[in-house]
Amino acid sequence: MFNGLIDLPWWGYVLVTLLLTHITIASVTIFLHRAQAHRALDLHPLVSHFFRFWLWLTTGMVTRQWVAIHRKHHAKCETPEDPHSPQVLGIRKVLWQGAELYKAAAKDNETLERYGHGTPDDWLERRVYTPHNFLGIGLMFAIDVVLFGPIGITVWAVQMLWIPFFAAGVINGLGHYWGYRNYATEDASTNIFPWGILIGGEELHNNHHAHGSSAKLSARWYEFDIGWLYIRLLALVRLAQVKKVAPRVHWGEIKHFPDAELLAAIVTHRYDVLTRYTRSMRSVCGSELKKLQARLPDLAGVRLRQVRRWLSVDLKLLTESERAKLMTLLANSPQLKTVFQMRQDLTALWSRSAHSREQLVSQLRDWCQRAEQSGIEALSQFSLKLRSYA
Repeated sequence: MFNGLIDLPWWGYVLVTLLLTHITIASVTIFLHRAQAHRALDLHPLVSHFFRFWLWLTTGMVTRQWVAIHRKHHAKCETPEDPHSPQVLGIRKVLWQGAELYKAAAKDNETLERYGHGTPDDWLERRVYTPHNFLGIGLMFAIDVVLFGPIGITVWAVQMLWIPFFAAGVINGLGHYWGYRNYATEDASTNIFPWGILIGGEELHNNHHAHGSSAKLSARWYEFDIGWLYIRLLALVRLAQVKKVAPRVHWGEIKHFPDAELLAAIVTHRYDVLTRYTRSMRSVCGSELKKLQARLPDLAGVRLRQVRRWLSVDLKLLTESERAKLMTLLANSPQLKTVFQMRQDLTALWSRSAHSREQLVSQLRDWCQRAEQSGIEALSQFSLKLRSYA
């Protein structure tokens, strides 16, 4: 019986399988995601084509289709038009049927035309990779069997399942359902783990949604993005050029008279602003919740973390029951109503694209004045912090 050209102990096959799947993960996060979909870096043609070829062998994914679907996900996040939102479709469906959702979205020509621009369109893409995307998978099967014998079938099967489960299922599913959040983005994105190794750094999904065009996905000192490590190594040997990373927050003196420069800093760091706003209001939310629970039995089971979440996400992400409880809180607490409304007014500073810069600066001044005259100490202190962004 043919046992393959390479004979390994059982743990050797495990290590080889992990290495092969990790190369695929690196290809997805560096080439498809950061370089193609978000233009966060430029890759040398040699590196770029290696990733394309490897993805053809191990996934059969078409670059234009993947990029278009991902860009649409960002543009229509957590809405019925989102190709794979667990907030809309349910976590079970996205987690276990992520690949099927991808295939369905790839058939939408309108999505491909609108969001798939700027992807490779050379002879290989037109004549080989796109029309014969399953040929690569078959070639990978033959290579695995020739190298490893019958066990190569198992190695190949794991390769084929890795991306559909971890990328299409775990990232698209759990990455919008469970985990921690560094940034109060309007969507439900989360960081699954602070150490992005198994899925190449994509575990830091909330960081990515806050700064979509950043080549680096880690944001806190304790977070690790192995994809960024590979990018830095490629950059050292001039095989990659980083175009953009997330801006770092800088602080200056308090501006008692907000101007266009302060407005620009706030808009640039808007997700950091919202995150600090939510954290600053923790004491207000806690004290008001206790008062309301003492006289409203319907709120007895509500926890502080729930209230903070309700006050900091888009209302469309809340269930009917959650919205009802939030409305009860706002109707019975003038302070919580103020906190909620002031957050809505704050986000309007970067949502009103039709307003002139002068109008937005005037609205910023008005916001700070109202915050400092609200009678809520936490809101007044946050306003002073807001005036310090640089």
